[in-house]
Amino acid sequence: MSRLGILFMRLLAHAPLSWVRALGWLLGWFLYAVVIPRRHVVRVNLALCFPQWTARQRAALVPQIFIRFAQAWLDRGWLWHGADALVRSRLVLTGAVDEFKGSTPTVIFAPHFVGMDAGWTALTQQVARDFTGIYTSQSNKVIDAWMLQGRQRFRCGRPFGRADGVKTIVASLRAGEPLYLLPDMNFGPQESIFVPFYGLDAATVPSLSRFARLGRAKVVPVITRLTKQGYEVQVLPAWQGFPTDDVVADTALMNERLQTYIDTMPDQYYWVHKRFKTRPPGQPGVY
Repeated sequence: MSRLGILFMRLLAHAPLSWVRALGWLLGWFLYAVVIPRRHVVRVNLALCFPQWTARQRAALVPQIFIRFAQAWLDRGWLWHGADALVRSRLVLTGAVDEFKGSTPTVIFAPHFVGMDAGWTALTQQVARDFTGIYTSQSNKVIDAWMLQGRQRFRCGRPFGRADGVKTIVASLRAGEPLYLLPDMNFGPQESIFVPFYGLDAATVPSLSRFARLGRAKVVPVITRLTKQGYEVQVLPAWQGFPTDDVVADTALMNERLQTYIDTMPDQYYWVHKRFKTRPPGQPGVY
């Protein structure tokens, strides 16, 4: 079944984008209807993060989140198997792209928007640097190999596994290989700290601050937005005065700025994740 699914994605790479997105719309509604536990997770996340919205506003957003998730998943077909020129035409790199000139150590803050793979593809295709990232292996070996091949399609260094350790990643950073980092998920209590996210204490890995400090690197946010034409990949200016010696304050600032990015396109954030799964001692679970 996995191989058939990959074959389908290869065939889908040749379809017009409007067809891909229409299929994603159908798949999104299907997932919304049948994946009831994840629908519950999305509803809880929205209720916690947007209490100022009406119940009707939040309910209207839930199916849109599943639709965007499904559309972005199907877009991996053309991202990983479409012709180079087609991929380039659908990925519009904008903003402070000059931040990647030279060999200055750089950590890229890439939040979990649905277009995160499109952002990586745009950078590795269109910027003359060897980018690296941290990869979590998939339990399905066929899918794992396919995803690794897709993410290594264009110019990039090898992906780091979590077993590679901090020293290896820091050495790569200092050598001038930008690190594409997605630190805005709940990875459990180990090495996490609690900092505010939409006013709630959220277990957050302080890796952005730590890698930037250890790698003597600047932090450049890259925000990817799904559009009718493909994706806009916006490079924001490097954060000034970051990191500091206060890892807690740095991580709280990361979440604060992340909120401003999410507020511009809340339907494209990865709300299907149990962001508040890990609770501070003595506080009840929310899911």
